[in-house]
Amino acid sequence: LRLSAPRAGCDAWRGRFDFGGRDVASWFPGHMAKGLRQMRASLRRADCLIEVRDARISCGCNPMLQEALGIRPHVLVLNKMDLADPRRQPVILEHLKQQGCSHVIFTDCQRDGNIKKVMGQQPCVCEKPLMYLVDTPGVLPPKLGDVETGMKLALCGAIRDHLVGEDVMADYLLYTLNKQQQFGYVRHYGLAGACNTIEPLLKCVALARGRTQKVKVLTGTGNVNMTTLDYPAAAYEFLRDFRAGRLGRVTLD
Repeated sequence: LRLSAPRAGCDAWRGRFDFGGRDVASWFPGHMAKGLRQMRASLRRADCLIEVRDARISCGCNPMLQEALGIRPHVLVLNKMDLADPRRQPVILEHLKQQGCSHVIFTDCQRDGNIKKVMGQQPCVCEKPLMYLVDTPGVLPPKLGDVETGMKLALCGAIRDHLVGEDVMADYLLYTLNKQQQFGYVRHYGLAGACNTIEPLLKCVALARGRTQKVKVLTGTGNVNMTTLDYPAAAYEFLRDFRAGRLGRVTLD
């Protein structure tokens, strides 16, 4: 579902997103630090590297890998392509080529045959020559360069939601969808038109999904229990629908 203009009442889509002076969200827990140490040790013995990235945020590279990538054969696997916008694939390939990534494979993590794209054949134990495949945990850089990078990583689940805030994440996602004219959310939630701000969208999601909460309101005659819409829960529903591909195939880069 594609719309050519904002719905009635909107002057224009937002030209930029206001992060409100937020700091860069970083998530580098102990297991990532340990995994990074193990990865550096393993890289010294590796003859070839297979790097896996999320196809929705494929243009960024962990700087910790740059040193090793420059001296070894390198295969870049862009996973979850079934969730990414296929129309962006030529632009992404050109950008990666400028970064020096000449061997790129697209997979969707849904079919067993995808492993053949990487290995070239059905995986088996290799004895002649003796070969080992060493798996490493996914790690983020200890520090991210900017707020927007952290926001994209959080939308794809690489950074915990509560470290960024579901409300601002949902707002940034809406901004991105409108900017790319990806209006699948209008059809998915049965809206009358696209939304330029997050509040009316979350209201519709909360009403449609029954996301409510009971609160106590102090009045002159005592406390009164009232049922109100749960906007944080609605924001989480919006994020979950995006991550599951229910709002369409979207590339954030």
